[in-house]
Amino acid sequence: MRIALDATYSIDKHPSGIAVYSREIMNGLAAQHPADVFFHCYRAKQYRSAPDETAPNVEVRTLLPLLGGSFMRPQVFHALNQRVDRRLGKRVVATFHDLFVMTGEYSSPQFRRRFIKQAQVAEQNSDLIITVSQFTANQVHELLDVPRSRIRVVPHGVHLPAEKTRVEEKIILTVGAIQLRKNTARLVEAFETLPGAWKLVLAGAPSGFGAEEILQRIEASRAKDRIQVAGYVTAGELERLYSRAAIFAFPSLDEGFGMPVLEAMAHGVPVLTSNCSAMPEVAGDAALLVDPKDTDAIAGGLLELARNEERRASFARAGRARAELFTWESAVKKTYGVYEELVR
Repeated sequence: MRIALDATYSIDKHPSGIAVYSREIMNGLAAQHPADVFFHCYRAKQYRSAPDETAPNVEVRTLLPLLGGSFMRPQVFHALNQRVDRRLGKRVVATFHDLFVMTGEYSSPQFRRRFIKQAQVAEQNSDLIITVSQFTANQVHELLDVPRSRIRVVPHGVHLPAEKTRVEEKIILTVGAIQLRKNTARLVEAFETLPGAWKLVLAGAPSGFGAEEILQRIEASRAKDRIQVAGYVTAGELERLYSRAAIFAFPSLDEGFGMPVLEAMAHGVPVLTSNCSAMPEVAGDAALLVDPKDTDAIAGGLLELARNEERRASFARAGRARAELFTWESAVKKTYGVYEELVR
């Protein structure tokens, strides 16, 4: 097959979420299907930062408006982040990661209007839609009125690190940008109830929607001396945090998948996360699920894990086993299966 992918969102100095997904799918497809030809396409803003392709079956690096040229003629165009401004290629697939902008006050009104319009246009210009969870599939069906017959669920994956002995410290780790949707303020409030030996590490850019108010709340916290705002951390730094953390806390209000939950499980860190959106689908029974809107429930869950080493060890084992069910290799295979379905 000849397959074009919108690689725009793979360009990120600090890759997370959609950038990680884009890179894993792009690289995995080229590796698994050496006889196929792949075109990596970029929007103008990212084009100059795009890397030269080294895989022999990745032919060109091009601007998206040029895709319609006769020299390419892809059989399938895949928009890796729910954006298809116009039809490109004979068949079009779009991946929808989440629709939280449409369901909560997690962004500005201007961004919401732009996001909704972009999602509607992408749906109209796509033959099939990939969603990263059943939760997001339900939202695409209900909020955008997309027939379920056009939706295919392909979960994210994770790379399993080699199992090694962890030396736990009294650290509660959370990963993700500081923002309203991640529920950071309630996590901080819940953390304040824990004994003084415990520390909270917030690993993620302090620049999300509502971050200023959250940072003010941290500054005013009676436990602020035990809270570390680490900012964006490198992969190596994150590995060291995983090796030391006794608890991973992720009480997010809304996630299309919840990749940090899976990554923490893969590293053998016991997880506390939310009982809503996609988190139960990802975590299964391998994490402690709490109501993210109930600060007392978050605090109670943290205290339960902090006091019970055996409970933490049980969740750590279950989480590692759960993570083994989600691989990027499987995600790539299922994605390619969607292309084959379209071409047939």
